[in-house]
Amino acid sequence: MSLRRFFAATCVVFVVGEVVLRLSWIAGGRWGYTACDRTDLGDQPAGGCGADQVVAVPFGAGWGALGLCVVLAVVIAYADRLKPAVTWVAAVILLVLAFPLHLLFEIPAGVAGHPTDWRDIGGRVVLLAGGIAFAGLANAVGPPRGPAPTGFRRVPGWARRWAYVAVALPVVGWAVPHGLWVLGVPFGISEQTLRGADGDLSTATGVAITVVPPLAGLLVLGLVQRWGQRFPRWVPGLGGRRVPRLLAVLPAGTVAITLATYGVLSFGVFAGQVLDGEQSWAQVRDGWATVATLLVFLGWGVAVGVTTAGYVVATRGPADG
Repeated sequence: MSLRRFFAATCVVFVVGEVVLRLSWIAGGRWGYTACDRTDLGDQPAGGCGADQVVAVPFGAGWGALGLCVVLAVVIAYADRLKPAVTWVAAVILLVLAFPLHLLFEIPAGVAGHPTDWRDIGGRVVLLAGGIAFAGLANAVGPPRGPAPTGFRRVPGWARRWAYVAVALPVVGWAVPHGLWVLGVPFGISEQTLRGADGDLSTATGVAITVVPPLAGLLVLGLVQRWGQRFPRWVPGLGGRRVPRLLAVLPAGTVAITLATYGVLSFGVFAGQVLDGEQSWAQVRDGWATVATLLVFLGWGVAVGVTTAGYVVATRGPADG
């Protein structure tokens, strides 16, 4: 089976599944449905916060989602005739709706025993899979490319610089403040806020939250190094083989979109709270580190996105030894 048929079939399965699920919700079923707010889980999140008691699902979860599925079905049917950019837009929309960064927070919290909306997580995972499937379809129906490169293709200098920014931001803007908070230092936040955080998180969870993002950020270096284009010799079964472009571009692009979206939306919520008077400027000054974290996510997403673009440009250019 060709890649085009594989991704098209995967997209069809995703759309059909979503249509069946949304129609069941409209008809009164509540399997997989959650009534929990995404920022405030409320009571009994494991049961969808009383999802069975919801009389009518919101437009976005019901008829609105069905309308999007119709559009996605048209994209699948005419993918070969449409410009690849249209299919890429469909993929981006699904990735934004999935909001994978949310999964990185909720799943560890649930595993650690905190109340977690598993229905919401399941729905986001499905949307994430759909976004990846449409991205694969967009790549498969794109213009034909020449033979795969046999040597290392050096990325542009600007991509290398952005890669270093993408590595440094989670260390300076995330690991440093969170490490100080784990140690009990109220860096950029009030002592009251720090005490509340200590009560919600165990030491092990705090350490994990501190070190995982910067360690994950190191993977961005693969987009500008040889091991991002060809597997290292020590990798069993794959050593020396070329890294498929999609294996590098899809995860990196998803992360970039997610981080930037989180930064923009979160900063928008913060700005709204300040304008509405829910937060005073005195509170902002006391908790400036939390506000700065939102900008870190935005900058991190932009840095990963630009680095990914450099990788795409490099792997299409002339080989360099």
